[in-house]
Amino acid sequence: MTMLYVLIPLAVALLAIAVWAMLWAIKSGQFDDLDSHGWSVVLDDDQKPPPFEDENDDQGQKPDENGP
Repeated sequence: MTMLYVLIPLAVALLAIAVWAMLWAIKSGQFDDLDSHGWSVVLDDDQKPPPFEDENDDQGQKPDENGP
């Protein structure tokens, strides 16, 4: 029973710290834009992709131009 005198104030203190941390994160803008940083990795448009190279393109002819 005496352990409750320690655990209840400890739980209240931890709850107060968690509430303070959540309010700080909300006020500092941590939750303003959750999606843009994740999509910036997927939609990286800084560099153009390399040109497509076909296996038959090394002769300078397209496969359709050879004929049967």
